[in-house]
Amino acid sequence: MTQIVFGLQGTPPEGYPKGAPYVGGGSNVVACAKHYVGDGGTTGGIDESNTVATFNELRRIHLPPYYNAIAAGVATIMVSYSSWNGVKMSANKFLISTMLKQRLGFQGFTISDWEALDRITSPPDANYNYSVNVAINAGLDMVMVPMNYQGFINLMTAQVNAGQISQDRIDDAVRRILRVKFLAGLFEKPMADRSLLQMVGSEEHRNLAREAVRKSLVLLKNGKDSTNPMLPLSKNAPKILVAGAHANDIGLQCGGWTITWQGSRGNTTVGTTILEGIKNAVSPTTQVDYLVSPDSGNAANGGYSYAVVVVGEPTYTEMFGDNDNLTIPQDGINLIQNVCSVVECAVILISGRPLVVEPHLPLMSAFVAAWLPGSGGQGVADVLFGDYDFQGKSPRTWFKNVNQLPMNIGDQSYDPLFPYNFGLTTGVGKTG
Repeated sequence: MTQIVFGLQGTPPEGYPKGAPYVGGGSNVVACAKHYVGDGGTTGGIDESNTVATFNELRRIHLPPYYNAIAAGVATIMVSYSSWNGVKMSANKFLISTMLKQRLGFQGFTISDWEALDRITSPPDANYNYSVNVAINAGLDMVMVPMNYQGFINLMTAQVNAGQISQDRIDDAVRRILRVKFLAGLFEKPMADRSLLQMVGSEEHRNLAREAVRKSLVLLKNGKDSTNPMLPLSKNAPKILVAGAHANDIGLQCGGWTITWQGSRGNTTVGTTILEGIKNAVSPTTQVDYLVSPDSGNAANGGYSYAVVVVGEPTYTEMFGDNDNLTIPQDGINLIQNVCSVVECAVILISGRPLVVEPHLPLMSAFVAAWLPGSGGQGVADVLFGDYDFQGKSPRTWFKNVNQLPMNIGDQSYDPLFPYNFGLTTGVGKTG
């Protein structure tokens, strides 16, 4: 993932100081590595919760991406809401100042998450004066204070004047922030280059998004037995069924952090749904029926050559995605049972993570993890119909049930439904 730093900031020229922040020019932006550190290891996977780990475990599992990001010249690092062994990261001087700034040599600036200082105490904002003190002294350089910024400024200034926050600490923060702003050219060109706006949503960018979708799809099952694969699908079938709300909804394809914080259903932005992609891919003589929630009678009596069943999660982000059962929502389960029990079907899962699919897998002839394909539904059709082959490999171990979690490759009791880095191919189509 840290390769994206070069895409955002640009690639430092030969001889550039290793690990120093770098921003290449007006068409580049400042990157932010987050959330430092251990936010992916919280107990039960609960957002903003507590990561219980020894320092050696933290260093072995959670710190390595930051080594790479700093080596790539990342300019900013956001500190996590979460805790390490009960200590809020925003108040952890050892991990922010000693580890990140001194031992790892990070020269950019640290930034808090949204209202993170409020959340240092429980309940939030119980002692904001204390929170300001421990966060700034821990090494936070920039603080995200969306509402009560005047109160923050007044409290911090009073603490500096009282010697509770040293002038050296303030100078360190200001020096780091100015370093990045100068590198980004904000003093020479403080306003955005509006001529770049025409690139947003351009055909070039949409084609790239479509390619990203093609390359990220993971084929997990193809045929009820290995001698009779279902994919690629025929473009010339007389009549096919496409089922499920997720098949025709840009918002569900995109998930959270799309237009709004949590995202929402509906065509919230410009793009192509999976249904539209399928209609574009098949022969003009193929009849495509779309039903949101067909019963088994509709499916059995429709004369369909095959069905594409698209199920998935609602939109979510952060704590709204906390889920202790990780099952496909019931309407999706019903859809699989109603359609796949009577028609040969390929199931496409739209989700931000692996879900429990083992009980339903025998009904499916093919199973594809499409993750969140965003606005690029045509990219799903490109691969389903064999214009391009599958290239994606699962970036996560796919569990059989949540009682196995946490489960990681290398565990003694490693017994996944699909192992880490698993992904089938059809041997048909291009690989670009």
